[in-house]
Amino acid sequence: MTRQLSFVLTFALVAMAAAKEIRIGLIGLDTSHVTAFTKIINDPKAEGPLANARVTAAFRGGSPDIPSSSGRIDKFTDTLTQQYGVKLYPTIAELCKNVDAIMLESVDGRPKVRQAIPVIDAGLPLYIDKPMAGSLADVLFIFDYAKKKGVPIFSSSSLRYGKTTQAARAGALGKIMHAETFSPASIEVRHPDLFWYGVHGCESLFTVMGPGCETVERRTTGDGKIEVIGKWKGGRTGIFREGKGYGGHAKGTLGEGEVGKYDGYAPLVVEAVRMFQTGKVPVDPQETIELFAFMEAADESKRQDGKPVKLMGIIAAARQ
Repeated sequence: MTRQLSFVLTFALVAMAAAKEIRIGLIGLDTSHVTAFTKIINDPKAEGPLANARVTAAFRGGSPDIPSSSGRIDKFTDTLTQQYGVKLYPTIAELCKNVDAIMLESVDGRPKVRQAIPVIDAGLPLYIDKPMAGSLADVLFIFDYAKKKGVPIFSSSSLRYGKTTQAARAGALGKIMHAETFSPASIEVRHPDLFWYGVHGCESLFTVMGPGCETVERRTTGDGKIEVIGKWKGGRTGIFREGKGYGGHAKGTLGEGEVGKYDGYAPLVVEAVRMFQTGKVPVDPQETIELFAFMEAADESKRQDGKPVKLMGIIAAARQ
């Protein structure tokens, strides 16, 4: 075989690998995200990483004790099977045998730890939608188990990928010294207060501030809304407030500007699919761990009548 022919064959094999369609499986059909994400991924006009990806199969899941799960799962399941031809499997283990990657979409955080285990055991790259789990302890277990098995995994809200938020993350405002974000924060009593919906605004906050939060203090505003103040290393401050819609403001060493807006699901979906194709995790697990510790520390501060709580102490307690 000539050197030139060998090069041509090698190039062809690389091109074939790049063109291989990634079959994506869904776990938990009780959230509108499953139909929204599938519409984006299975779009015949999809480009970039999405051009070689397709949602093909799913496991229903569902939580009978959460109305927003039990009351919607049939509708979303019907849309996926009838409109997109998604095939249902009776178990997660069977699903994993027939796909290349998983999006764990269950609206309830509590079952996600046991739903993630068979995916990690199968060695499939895994994206976990918000909330990543029902407790910080479960978040830690999932990351530790995935690391032990060498499986790429990440969790994120779509708010991480807002345009102005990403610009601030990339340094457009310099080093961020102070940031305030807001989002709705409806509470589901089986989860820590901010896990259910406040996670969106908290995700924006951590995207801008990055890791390094040291203490958390929770207050209630005059109109009864949640306010959480985080103190970061170097005298930096990040604040999350319960509010209407999504947004915020950040001040950096080079200027200040808006952050925290919602710019659709597509940027998040692209990042998930890119991870499925490359194995490269887009968000450092430690940052996501600190995000969930921030939210769990807010509950602990609430229990202590608003006293500051050390973030590392919350993480250490969860590891026990």
